Amino acid sequence: MILKIIGEIAEFVLIVASIYLVARAYVRRYQPAWSAPLEKRRLVTLLVLVLAVSAVKVGEDVLGGETGPIDKTILLLIHTYFPDSLIGLFEAITLTGSFRVLFPLAAMVTIALLCAKRRFEALLVSVSVISGAVVIYVVKTMTGRARPALWDVDWYWGSSFPSGHTLAVTVFATAIVLCVGRIWPTWRNLSMLIATLWISLVAISRLALGVHWPTDVLVAACIGAFLPLAISLTLDLRDT
Repeated sequence: MILKIIGEIAEFVLIVASIYLVARAYVRRYQPAWSAPLEKRRLVTLLVLVLAVSAVKVGEDVLGGETGPIDKTILLLIHTYFPDSLIGLFEAITLTGSFRVLFPLAAMVTIALLCAKRRFEALLVSVSVISGAVVIYVVKTMTGRARPALWDVDWYWGSSFPSGHTLAVTVFATAIVLCVGRIWPTWRNLSMLIATLWISLVAISRLALGVHWPTDVLVAACIGAFLPLAISLTLDLRDT
């Protein structure tokens, strides 16, 4: 078991490193103007690759049916240790990750940024949220993973994979952190802490309510963080 885990970690690192080296070689040869900006954003670039590879590898295991026992064990443990008295709280937390809340909020933030003449940030927020919505719809439609049925839960539309609430809140929160980092750098760490707490609470609420498997929220968080980071990186390169 330990050797298998070590092997998977080594494979993961090798894949990320290979993609990074190939991409860097391509940029140096065909897009030399991007070399300096990408070198300055090396950590962001690596994070984007780590998130993408993580989402793909876990997604493959999910669709291949390899995560079932682990998912079930974790979900039953959560159900055992979270009392029913907290269900109302989790339902309220889940609501903050719904598009009924996030779309109007994203629209208001985008308009405010445009009024403040922060076109880059406005574009980042709007494109991130829209692309997140598209990914959620497309992946849910393509996968059709059954939702957990370990205890009585409320009905939700679509496939269990990935968690739409987790992906949506991660997309929005990550985009906001990136915007704060550009506009008010001294507030970056605080905004990151608040975003992480928000994302974590929404992800946990989906598990506590029994409407998603743990791997659903894990992949959703990876995709949700990947999209704004990749979009931000692309917009930066476009301006070089």
